[in-house]
Amino acid sequence: MLSTPTTSAPPSQAGAAGNDMAEQLARIWQEELGVEGVGPDQNFFDLGGDSSLGVRMFSQVEKLFGIKLPLATLYEAPTIEELAVILRGEASNHRWSPLVPIQVAGSRPPFFCIHGAGGTVLMYRELSQHLGDDQPFYGLQSQGLDGVAPPLQRVEEMAAIYVREIRKAQPQGPYFIGGYCMGGTVAYEVAQQLCEQGETVALLALFDTMNWHKIPLNVWSKSSHAIERLFFHATSFLSLDFADKAKFFGEKVEILRNRIPVWKGKLLARLQENGHGTLSDSLVLGQIWQANDGASWTYVPKPYPGVLTDFRPRKQYRVFSNPDYKWDRLAKDLEVVVLPVNPASMLVEPFVGQLAIALRQSMDAAVQSGKAASTDHESRTAAGGS
Repeated sequence: MLSTPTTSAPPSQAGAAGNDMAEQLARIWQEELGVEGVGPDQNFFDLGGDSSLGVRMFSQVEKLFGIKLPLATLYEAPTIEELAVILRGEASNHRWSPLVPIQVAGSRPPFFCIHGAGGTVLMYRELSQHLGDDQPFYGLQSQGLDGVAPPLQRVEEMAAIYVREIRKAQPQGPYFIGGYCMGGTVAYEVAQQLCEQGETVALLALFDTMNWHKIPLNVWSKSSHAIERLFFHATSFLSLDFADKAKFFGEKVEILRNRIPVWKGKLLARLQENGHGTLSDSLVLGQIWQANDGASWTYVPKPYPGVLTDFRPRKQYRVFSNPDYKWDRLAKDLEVVVLPVNPASMLVEPFVGQLAIALRQSMDAAVQSGKAASTDHESRTAAGGS
């Protein structure tokens, strides 16, 4: 842990130090984002930033200031001015947490969305924006992103930690839980554990999530998936008008760029043993991806006692098409929402807007169902006591 200085600088020196930090941050942003004249209140994402650039930017911040920040800090502090405030108070105030407040304002019930295999929650930014300013949205990110704690190896362990963090933010249900791909797997177990604790889960939303442990992993399945993935990307691209083609292509380039440090880290993880000292950002991301992948493929889900809402693309990879790979035989009550999107496009512009509309509708229906059930219970209680 960084030591806190025992003496404080005079106001004039503190202000100068703050200005110098902002200037150094501006230089880092200009270098990594490839832009000039970054203002102190300009948003990192609006300037073209993504998680890959965020990793590189925070690596430079750590080298320059000796402070390691989690990638999710970009949600809390997406401008130079806000980031400088966090850096100046980092030594005494910052605590890493798996719970990431993406959107805290709003009167609707909060939605808790769990990371995919990559471990970060930056991919949910567009979904949160499409849901609107009145929808509180929290992400759950992987343990280990701080480069200190080891990645967790089992879905049940992840869920136990996330349940604890969720209940700190919202002590009692009804809860609205979801996740994309591997994140849906963890969300399923989170909902299981909340139910076991006597809590109500109003909505369990799985976005393009399979019952992974039943799917065979072999050369044929992997190669078939890779070929079809390219086909679905091309189909999605060709279905759009010119403006949306540009959005879609830009998002896919961003995703590819975000994967590069992960692929590099997975290679490093294979080439070297877990050593001591500071791990590179790429190695951290690679280790987390491997741990999350392994956890999802070995997780054997138990039957779920509540309603499960399964958001599916209109078509699916052939290797995932077996009905046994779905949730039909595990959920007591299954609701299937088929979106007019292809696989691997559900969280990508402009298709993420379709998911946001459907998710908001499902949340509204769950709220109304909960109110109706509560009214019915109160009526029966009153009738029994009269």
